[in-house]
Amino acid sequence: MFKNILLPTDGSDLAVKATDLAIRFAQVHGARIISICVAQPFPFVPMAEGAVVPDAAVFETQIATTAQAHINKVAAACATAGVPFEGVVVNSHTPYKEIIDAAQKHNCDIILMASHGRTGLNKLFLGSETQKVLAHTELPVLVLR
Repeated sequence: MFKNILLPTDGSDLAVKATDLAIRFAQVHGARIISICVAQPFPFVPMAEGAVVPDAAVFETQIATTAQAHINKVAAACATAGVPFEGVVVNSHTPYKEIIDAAQKHNCDIILMASHGRTGLNKLFLGSETQKVLAHTELPVLVLR
């Protein structure tokens, strides 16, 4: 039934647990895993003359390197389990859109993703990429906590 599983990852402990479950899910269904990590660009734009700005290029290089390292960990786990794998790193301010676009591009049947389960003010101010994916996709989404 499920042949192409999209697995967003951010390298968190919860994402690692989701990876383990996604691999077992893929084994049961004879599916492949497409994992995506969204590197978010440098968030600061100086608004005042003379503002001290950290080197955005260094920041973005480090973020991209970290995102690739997260994908490499998923790739290694899939290789160990014998699950076909494809990794994707993208740079975007809107991770949920990249997740949905990747699911469409790779003909995914399901999105399997972790949710940090934020509540209260943290949920209000930080938002939830998982919630945004749920609200904007028509694919089944398996949410793990």
